[in-house]
Amino acid sequence: MSNEYLKFDQMAEALLEKAQRDGAETMWDRRAAQKTQCGFGEAGVCCRICAMGPCRVSPVPGKGAERGICGASADTIVARNFARMCAGGTSAHSDHARDIVHAMHASKAEGPFKIRDEAKLRRIAAEWGIEAADTKETYALAHELANMALEEFGKPFGTQRFLQRSQKDRLNIWERENIAPRAIDMEVTTLMHSTHIGCASDYESIFRRGMRTSMSDGWGGSMIGTEFSDIMYGTPTAKPSSSNLGVIDKDQVNILIHGHDPNLAEMVVLAAENPEMIELAKAKGAKGINIVGMCCTGNEMTMRHGIKIAGNFYQQELCIITGAIEAAVVDVQCIFPALPALAKKYHTRFISTSEKAKISGDLYIQFSEATGLENANEIVKIAVENFVNRDASKVEIPDVKCDTMVGYSVEAIIDHLDKVVNTNTTDKTGTVKPLTDVIYAGVIRGAAGVVGCNNPKQVHDLAHVTVMKELIKRDVICVTTGCAAQAAAKAGLLQLEAKEMCGRGLKEVCERVNIPPVLHMGSCVDISRILDLVNLCALEKDVDTALLPVVGIAPEWMSEKAVSIANYVVGSGINTYLGVIPQVLGSPNFTKLLTEDCQEFIGAHFVFEKDPIVMVDKIMEDLEAKRTALGI
Repeated sequence: MSNEYLKFDQMAEALLEKAQRDGAETMWDRRAAQKTQCGFGEAGVCCRICAMGPCRVSPVPGKGAERGICGASADTIVARNFARMCAGGTSAHSDHARDIVHAMHASKAEGPFKIRDEAKLRRIAAEWGIEAADTKETYALAHELANMALEEFGKPFGTQRFLQRSQKDRLNIWERENIAPRAIDMEVTTLMHSTHIGCASDYESIFRRGMRTSMSDGWGGSMIGTEFSDIMYGTPTAKPSSSNLGVIDKDQVNILIHGHDPNLAEMVVLAAENPEMIELAKAKGAKGINIVGMCCTGNEMTMRHGIKIAGNFYQQELCIITGAIEAAVVDVQCIFPALPALAKKYHTRFISTSEKAKISGDLYIQFSEATGLENANEIVKIAVENFVNRDASKVEIPDVKCDTMVGYSVEAIIDHLDKVVNTNTTDKTGTVKPLTDVIYAGVIRGAAGVVGCNNPKQVHDLAHVTVMKELIKRDVICVTTGCAAQAAAKAGLLQLEAKEMCGRGLKEVCERVNIPPVLHMGSCVDISRILDLVNLCALEKDVDTALLPVVGIAPEWMSEKAVSIANYVVGSGINTYLGVIPQVLGSPNFTKLLTEDCQEFIGAHFVFEKDPIVMVDKIMEDLEAKRTALGI
């Protein structure tokens, strides 16, 4: 298959040609079948929130209908559509977090769900004001903290507890602008009510409500998801791994874990380590069991266990097309409903496990905290017994993989900084001061968080990789999560050797700290780690985050979660660059609010730029302007 969208990845092109030979349909076939996508939807001016519609209005005054049947203008329709994407994204990330908290509530010393980072448990318990957090019995404390966390979703009064981490100037802005988020479920429900027919029509009011809802994701659901996952499964530390489809092993039982919730993945890894399962695999003719990760579950597993990353969002079908996957095991988010039909073209068993994301077409094994390890044992046994059904004539695994360094939690980054400034390992500073010092000294010009998905509107991975390569060349250190992190992994940017691609200043920092110039910080909920890191830098210099030379970038985003993320990053005072333009251009007023006017009251704004090189040029102008304003 020759396609302009595939030229960046010759491996993908070869596997898609294999798919054609095998009679297997992929996302690229379905994209071609779409032909021209709806222009009204692309502009955000199609409304279907009531049964009088759908209504579509013209983004051009005087040409076509200017209002929906209820009288909603393009400004109102675009704002409502954008806000509802924020609600959808917030609900996805936060429901993920709720499952983690429920697992903590079910944790016990003799069960599969355990507390693996007791120090972090006690630190967060103290941060949240639990008495005797340093002396209480571990699991009694875990259950008390879990109860408090569940209240963050539905408490009737107050704002999110993690907001108190923020630098005082930023906290004052949130309070002044009434965007400090309350209970997560309250924010989602209120926003859905506000955008119901006959409610809010003022586009700025809708935007502000969407911002507050998104903030309940970044400083609520996502932060809870990240911090509590660390408590349950261990705070990541730097470790080697490898990435790309070459990590699939033709001689082993290959189990693909795809989705976002580490509860399932942790149990599958535990089950796959069972000696009885390994012996069964050998009895079936395999050398062992090989777990590979896809999308954010891949990031979660590689961060904590070094599990190999098979690929990111656009590779989920390619993984099955290799013909060597015994089971594709999924939980929630970013999973193609087309996968079960594709799996039937091969021998792969497709197993969905979440009642929130039941996908028809093959097996459904409901996973729960009460029966987690039992469910995982059943899943792994199905995969192992399926090995004998593999058709060798359909196996084609690309010999393409790349070594990576992963696991850069905030704690791991601080640990690396400590080792440079303090050779006495018993006397650590435990701060980000070395990082802020090199930024303020100009050795590094700034920092960028590069995040997000893949989108067939872009040449997949090209914008991710181009932006990161250009930034490190210009002495901007990058941190990355989600599918962007996996793009970086495949391009060799997560290797220590990638320092050779850097400018002189960043190269020197990488050598001294012994880190890659692009730091893998985890899954998409782990963008909260980036918030935490930037906030620590703001606290170190006692300045608002909006003054720091840092930016957020989503070159290839596609999901509602990404809209929520971008919104809370802007709300946190960080200018955010999007390589795919959101569906807002049908309202020039709302577009101007996003890209200009919100700067006045939030201190940050969105920038839309499709060309990755032009985007980097704009980012460098942004960073240098911030440096000038700080006098550095």
